Amino acid sequence: MQDPCQIVRKSYGDAIADDLRFVVKSIVGEENFIDMQPNRSNNYCCGGGGGFLQSGFKDQRLAYGQTKDAQIKATKADYCIAACHNCHAQIHELSEHYEGHYGVVHLWTLIILRRGDPFIQVGEEAPPPIFPLVFFLTIPQN
Repeated sequence: MQDPCQIVRKSYGDAIADDLRFVVKSIVGEENFIDMQPNRSNNYCCGGGGGFLQSGFKDQRLAYGQTKDAQIKATKADYCIAACHNCHAQIHELSEHYEGHYGVVHLWTLIILRRGDPFIQVGEEAPPPIFPLVFFLTIPQN
């Protein structure tokens, strides 16, 4: 789980990071969730935010992201979940560039796939919908 700098480190802190984990674990199961170390407010920046993704300095951006790539590889996870478009694009490119062989899934994609769970067979009881869990991502108003 990539903790986006803009909403975790720079804005709402560990409380929103915990909400993100609650949603992801509700979808994939606690036993399938592997957290990066460090995480939450201390998670490493991917290097794609703040306009850097579109800046034209690709070599520098990929070099900066090498720490994030190593952090993801250390989990040995098959996928990294990103809740930010810039993080998703940067981490996808890092995986290709540094041959990480891990996929990147946007949080909303994960939610939508879960809503239409293609793995439920006819006759099986479908799990409760997760859509109400999305409301935990609501940003508090001051």
